[in-house]
Amino acid sequence: MPELPEVESARLVIERAALGRRIVAVDDSDGWVCRPHTEGQIASALVGGTLTAAHRRGKTMWCDTTSGPVLGIHLGMSGKIVIADPDGTEIDGGDYWEGGRKPGDYRWSRFSLGFAGGGTLRLVDPRRLGRVRLDPPLDGLGPDAATIGADRFAAALRGRGPVKARLLDQQALAGVGNLLADEILYRAGINPARPVDELTGRERGRLHRAVREAVGEAMRGGGVHTLPLVPHRRPGGHCPRDGAELRRTKVGGRTTFWCPRHQPA
Repeated sequence: MPELPEVESARLVIERAALGRRIVAVDDSDGWVCRPHTEGQIASALVGGTLTAAHRRGKTMWCDTTSGPVLGIHLGMSGKIVIADPDGTEIDGGDYWEGGRKPGDYRWSRFSLGFAGGGTLRLVDPRRLGRVRLDPPLDGLGPDAATIGADRFAAALRGRGPVKARLLDQQALAGVGNLLADEILYRAGINPARPVDELTGRERGRLHRAVREAVGEAMRGGGVHTLPLVPHRRPGGHCPRDGAELRRTKVGGRTTFWCPRHQPA
């Protein structure tokens, strides 16, 4: 599932290979992915313009355009951005990318931009859970988990409820998904069901450091799947720190893995 590091990887794909290229065609025919727009509405807004900048906050990505509207792209659970040459050869694709395919596998292309001189940007999304829309709402997003400072992080932890549920609240902290949350709590040595209002100052400090470290490491490594705990998040998996068998529970409705030794309840 794309989380902040995977979305940043997709943003960099756009930044490297799609900015400043004149848009001559748009495939916005998937009415589910492009809702609430009707077919042709996104095309009418973008054809003739260019993408000028690619932005991200948390798991939300958007592009400025010379034609006026902002183009919002959400990867969903299985989406990725792929840039292809005129002959269909993939030239960039971010994390999990199998480079150089000719032609690429575009069976699950849900949205595309065609550029002058050939070449395309595609949202490839097998599960069809991504979203493309003009001028997406951004005001409800919390501070970005990759850059959040200590004061804003302390504010994000105000209130009540399990600490894992608070980490997953995109209005409190943008970018942390289920896998990252388990990794962060594993690093901080905090039980995921611990009430957030019972955390000590020292625990809050450990948690903030763990957020910055886990997000930064995943961004450098190529995605959340590269983090130490993630391969062990399965029945019978063991803690990579102390070898204890991981416990599996539900916290905030999400499947959660934690170590009973250094994350005691």
